[in-house]
Amino acid sequence: MLKVPNKKENIVNLQKKLGEVLGLERAAQKAVDELIKMKLLKSESKNEAKEIQGEASTHEEKIQEVARIFSEDKEVRLDIAKVEESAKETEEKAAKIMKVYLGEKPDTSEALEFLCLAEGGEVAHYEVLQAICSNFDNKKAKFGKIHPKRRTKASLSVCWYGKKSRICVTPFYCSFYEEMILSKHRCSF
Repeated sequence: MLKVPNKKENIVNLQKKLGEVLGLERAAQKAVDELIKMKLLKSESKNEAKEIQGEASTHEEKIQEVARIFSEDKEVRLDIAKVEESAKETEEKAAKIMKVYLGEKPDTSEALEFLCLAEGGEVAHYEVLQAICSNFDNKKAKFGKIHPKRRTKASLSVCWYGKKSRICVTPFYCSFYEEMILSKHRCSF
């Protein structure tokens, strides 16, 4: 039998997930800067990544507003410090994951693949956050405006990197990254 969380558990879950989403938005902004600094994103990909970075900044502000709304809600009384603690922890984890994923000699395709994976994680976190928020009756804290419109579509692909070919089972979440990988590496999805 599935246990339904009580109100206190829902608040704890809300604080943690809001923090995770906030941390992912901050990590996305830093990842773009880091990938550009490493010269892994160039020209068109750099410009479009900057647009995505701006979007992450806007989402960060909206998540902070939702957290503020829930902190002022007499029924919820969300602890902003706990949200920030979760955000910092998630941001640090994301930075470590990026470093491990890219390895010592990363190339552009690995940078784009990482951004795809990160986008997927973000979408999943928003889905869970939206479900948690549905447990609260707060009309002001809405996620429709900030929930990514992209949906997961798992693809089985054969990608050619130079003369090597490999089969990749990859979920792509963001058409921007998918188009860039297609154009740069002649991948068919």
